[in-house]
Amino acid sequence: MPVIESARAVTRWTTRSVPLILIAAAGYTTYVVVGRVCASYLINTRGEVGPPIVILILYFILLLLMTVTYLRTVSTVLLDPGVTPLGPLAIERRRKDKERRQRGYRPDDLEGQPYYAGPDPNPDSPGLEQFYTKDVFICENDGRPKWCSECCNWKADRVHHSSEINRCVFRMDHYCPWVGGMIGENSFKFFVQFTTYTACYCGLVLGAAASSSRKQMDEGSPLDPHFVAVIVLAAFFGLFTFLMTVTSMRYVLLNMTNVDMLGSRSKVYQLAVRVPRGTGSTDRYTVVTYPLPRPGEVTSDRHNGTGGPRRVASGSSLGIQAGHPRPIARDDLATRTFAILKTEPGENPWDIGLQRNWQAVMGTNALDWFLPFRKSPCVNHEGHDSFYPMGQVLEDVRARYNLPSPTTDESAGLEMRELRGNRL
Repeated sequence: MPVIESARAVTRWTTRSVPLILIAAAGYTTYVVVGRVCASYLINTRGEVGPPIVILILYFILLLLMTVTYLRTVSTVLLDPGVTPLGPLAIERRRKDKERRQRGYRPDDLEGQPYYAGPDPNPDSPGLEQFYTKDVFICENDGRPKWCSECCNWKADRVHHSSEINRCVFRMDHYCPWVGGMIGENSFKFFVQFTTYTACYCGLVLGAAASSSRKQMDEGSPLDPHFVAVIVLAAFFGLFTFLMTVTSMRYVLLNMTNVDMLGSRSKVYQLAVRVPRGTGSTDRYTVVTYPLPRPGEVTSDRHNGTGGPRRVASGSSLGIQAGHPRPIARDDLATRTFAILKTEPGENPWDIGLQRNWQAVMGTNALDWFLPFRKSPCVNHEGHDSFYPMGQVLEDVRARYNLPSPTTDESAGLEMRELRGNRL
């Protein structure tokens, strides 16, 4: 798997130098805590045995946990950050961009200017079916999912495009140079574990060095400058990682990310919520029926907008070649109707309660909370309800719009089965 790094050269080289800084800081701290604080001062000078042994045991346990979680975070961020696939148009565009750079085109050349592709108008657009096989998904005003013009692909719920790595990321949180890349749903759990263990490690170092410095001052002995240096290092990194841990834990318990929190008090989500087939648009909401109509098919805007029957535009305007024979009628069992609804400002549809929020990120097994072995359960998007479980807000929205829940017979099994006949 290719390494996914920042698209900016300066950021790439900065993040590549960070591990050297961290290794140097951890190595120096180990020398001071083990060699000077415990061995030289507490054991040899003061003759203490119990306290330094406890310090050493805790120190190496926390150092091991900090190192393992850091390596797990870095490897996940670089090799499997949780990015969405690129669309065919994006792949071709990036190939041409690479060729232009190799030929030496200047940034101000017209051919080198960025091109942003609009949503794929093809009703059978690749990847669209993964949305309308769900019972609810985030949508635009026309009922289609959000579209990324850079990756040329449909954006699943909670997917955001990162200009830093130039890819769409599931549950994107932030770009962290300390771990070398983008923190998303695949790495967020490991990142939380890393900052937690680092904060605890710095706390232990700070306590050991500060208490030893205090004893030296009480004895009237000259203060060891290495103690002071380690106190400064531990205080700086400890405060930083402690604040990161508190913030990250808050996001875990709220089932939010750094991106979700931006404007969260006024943010309104637009949901495509499945309703029974035959439900029509009202003055409060419109409905859209999937699969979308093909070119040449006559459809009633009662199910895809408002108004009377209309004829879909020619195939050429939808990315489908005109002149092809009209396919047979679609299997009625494969159709799904969605009402386009809105949440109230500040509502979080993914809040499923503190316990389930925690388990969605950190895991259901207590061992997973402490060890960086398995990824978060939320990386599984295979459920038929939604990409991510939704909580009480979804039921509140349904009740607000007086919408019935899907009937049991419609919900049983996989409603989106293979269509009868050939599809163009």
